Amino acid sequence: MCKRTLPLILCTLLLLVTQTGCWSSREIEDLALYSGLSLDTGKLTPTEQTLEEQGGTYSKQNLITVTLQIVPVKSTGTMAKQASQQTAPYVNLSGTGDSVLEIFRQFSIRNERPIIGHHLKVIIVSTDLLKRQKMDQLMDFVLRDNDIRPSTMVFISEGRADASLISKRSGEIPSFHIKEMISNQFRTSKVMHPVILSQLDALMHSKRSYALQNLISADGDTEFSGAGIIKGDTGHWIGALSQEDTECLSWLTNKGTSGAIKAYDWDNEPMTYEMKAMKSKIKAMVDGDDISFEVSIRTEGRLIETWNNDSYSTSAVYSEKVGRVFQEKLAQMMQKLIQKLQSDYKADVAGFGEMLSIQHPAEWKKVKDHWDDTFSKSKISFKYDLKITDFGSFTEE
Repeated sequence: MCKRTLPLILCTLLLLVTQTGCWSSREIEDLALYSGLSLDTGKLTPTEQTLEEQGGTYSKQNLITVTLQIVPVKSTGTMAKQASQQTAPYVNLSGTGDSVLEIFRQFSIRNERPIIGHHLKVIIVSTDLLKRQKMDQLMDFVLRDNDIRPSTMVFISEGRADASLISKRSGEIPSFHIKEMISNQFRTSKVMHPVILSQLDALMHSKRSYALQNLISADGDTEFSGAGIIKGDTGHWIGALSQEDTECLSWLTNKGTSGAIKAYDWDNEPMTYEMKAMKSKIKAMVDGDDISFEVSIRTEGRLIETWNNDSYSTSAVYSEKVGRVFQEKLAQMMQKLIQKLQSDYKADVAGFGEMLSIQHPAEWKKVKDHWDDTFSKSKISFKYDLKITDFGSFTEE
């Protein structure tokens, strides 16, 4: 019996010795987890100014201000818990310098817990900073750091980016709030399909122009408002798209199937079309050195609102009449977007180049190195098919 038991005990002990377990783990309360990161033009915070006046400085240029949103706030004991109920569940920590990593390391002499980026949700970059610095310069450390996940979402802000990391709502963490706002895509295509770090890395390396969702903030409230265009060959911000432009961009790239089109009827009364389905198709055509595109857009939806009480009807004639009004409005919106992309910004952020590369790869090889210039001279035509399938619920007299 002992002869059989002894080897079993030895094997058990050997297994216990070889199991490492979580010997290197650290309690979450001992870490400074940051869920939001903003990058702005360099501007010393009042705290930094005071510290520098007392000698707390090092060799640097104040080119960039980095703000981290740290959660959860460390609290121990009954008094700390009571205090946490009256304060925000996050702390924003800012530093200014000319190296993102160096600023991160400076946080270690101001904070008792080491910062860690495993749970970073959003990165927000100010357009003012992107006018001065290239996107690939600003993202260099972020892409190299193994702590930061490639699924992190990237946004821009035409105001101070750190303002988007402030909320007046009790118990709300702004970085989580911004990430969750993406779920409203099923309601409106003004909410763009998010660009994550891995996609941004590919866009920067390909030198393609692209658009990022823009954030604006006021009094602790943040909203998605249009988009910003980053020029592929320079990496700088060159201009903005309005909310309607952004909606059209989502429809054009088949990344949005929802939304509303407001138009004015024959009596100049407002009426609104709610999309139930949207599909676009881009056909590239090559004739010698001339490149053109034909865009087909099909959408179905309902007349969900009208202020013209004299025009209630569900007849086919009325449906066609209203449909023409909305189709004309849609065409105006699309033409406005194309005008901005081709003439104002000379940047293809709508995927026309991608369609050309798929449908005419040989021609794409000839023009890909100067595609934005070629795109700005290409002819783009549209075909629309808008159908009203129902009129919502109302009582017809």
